[in-house]
Amino acid sequence: MSAENELAVVPPKETALTVFSTEKGLDPWLQQVRAKVDEFKKVLPDLKTDKGRKAYASMAHQIAKSKNALEAVGKEISAKQKEIPKLIDAERKRVWDTLELWQKEVRQPLDDWQAAEDARVAKHKAAVYQIEEMAKFSEAPSSSEVARLIAELEAIALDDTWEEFLAEAAQVKDHTLAKLRATHSERTQYEADQAELALRRAEAEAQAQRDRDAEIARVAAEQARIEAEQRAQAELDAAARREQELLEQAAAAQLATEQAARDAEAAAEHQRLQLELQAEQARTVAAQAEARRVAAEQRAEQERVAATQRQEQAVEQARQAELARQAAAVAFELEQAQAREADKAHQGKINRAALEAFIAGGMPEACAKQAVTLIAQRKIPSVSIAY
Repeated sequence: MSAENELAVVPPKETALTVFSTEKGLDPWLQQVRAKVDEFKKVLPDLKTDKGRKAYASMAHQIAKSKNALEAVGKEISAKQKEIPKLIDAERKRVWDTLELWQKEVRQPLDDWQAAEDARVAKHKAAVYQIEEMAKFSEAPSSSEVARLIAELEAIALDDTWEEFLAEAAQVKDHTLAKLRATHSERTQYEADQAELALRRAEAEAQAQRDRDAEIARVAAEQARIEAEQRAQAELDAAARREQELLEQAAAAQLATEQAARDAEAAAEHQRLQLELQAEQARTVAAQAEARRVAAEQRAEQERVAATQRQEQAVEQARQAELARQAAAVAFELEQAQAREADKAHQGKINRAALEAFIAGGMPEACAKQAVTLIAQRKIPSVSIAY
């Protein structure tokens, strides 16, 4: 076994039993290994180089080979010398533990370097993964949230701190930015479409309310007309009833007169003078009744004429009310049209001012017109014209 491959030679077979069965009998061999270890540690290889890292691994490997070689000799002696197994096993364990400790001692810098290297690589990979995850959403985001993510991602600096992961980080950043910008464009368009739909719904609701108000006004006017007609008809019916009552009273008075005349004719001759007197009185009463009947007819006619006049007045009032309602509706629509025209003129004035400002700023007139049109139609995100 050469010095290049082993740090220590094993005891000769003829003395191996004595060496292993003696307490600390292997110390001379261990000292040889320790001397090599100390010599190795005087000038430690550079862990930053591949050659240096291989030197650490080689030294640890040589210690392991010495450990295994001495262990193999010890196991062979233990198997042959059953009478001293405890001494040999104790020495084996001591040597194993000692060499194990030295192995760890020599390898510790390499292990520490490897742990630091793994942590550095993991940190870079986690940062790249975090950039990639910025374009993933569990639910549809708002355009403002996407804009914030774009700003955060653009603010991430790509410099030498990324070391060998710089190219990968740059590629992932560009890809993620492209996805975020596409998402931002989609969400901006979607939100604009939703806003336009909301505006249309509001306009439709306003028109429906105006239609409902017009219908309510029409129904109210119709109800007023019906009530006026009903009141007029009621007055006509009352006048007719009063006229019928007067006619019935006159007929009853005439019947009473006729009955009185028949009674007078049937009386005795000796009551003729009295009957003539009574007849004269009856004629007087009849004349009075006739006068009352004529007066009643005249009053009934007057009531009928008055009722007719009141009906005509009610109808005229209903017609005037309908004309007033129609005039109010026309005036309201005219007012709304004038307001729309004024608003349109106001917007046109502001749009012309914006157009002139674009042209004054050096923009061609066609481009300036298109820009004003797109802004007025709310097709440019985050840009609007204040009217």
